[in-house]
Amino acid sequence: MKKRNEDSTVIVKRNEECCATFHPEKWDKKTYHWDRKKFIKASVPTLFHIPLPPMIGNKVTKMMRLAEDSNSLAANKEDVLLLFSDPSAFKTDLFLSVENFIMEAENINLSGTFVSKVFDGAFKAVPKFIKQMNAYLDKQKQKAKNYYVHYAYCPKCAKKEGHNYMVLFAELEG
Repeated sequence: MKKRNEDSTVIVKRNEECCATFHPEKWDKKTYHWDRKKFIKASVPTLFHIPLPPMIGNKVTKMMRLAEDSNSLAANKEDVLLLFSDPSAFKTDLFLSVENFIMEAENINLSGTFVSKVFDGAFKAVPKFIKQMNAYLDKQKQKAKNYYVHYAYCPKCAKKEGHNYMVLFAELEG
């Protein structure tokens, strides 16, 4: 919502709702075939996979602003993915799903078959969840070559909702 103050400066008043309501059944034990699915990418430094929260918040805010300003976010807020991947202990890559090319961003495409599974727990439990996902994939005679994590809620909303849902996306080999 936009309004003007007395000197005609535009003030943007953000909606009080932060994160969309998460429905685990929509994402749990699903298979996706992405063919050049559009994302914008940014990176933040980490220390042994531990990101510095202010850096992530700043990057996510910048990515969201770029996507919003170019009308590139999915119409349904629940379909917007913010994926995290750790290519090393000292770097996290962030991927925000978008509908269009964004001039000011690093645009990439992801292609392949991805299996998703929903977990609820602390950030430090991700390695345990990956083991559980690997066991789930083994039962289906599948193997992951890469993992991406989508956190359903920001820390503030996770506290408010009483759940710290995350969706693991396993990119399958082959």
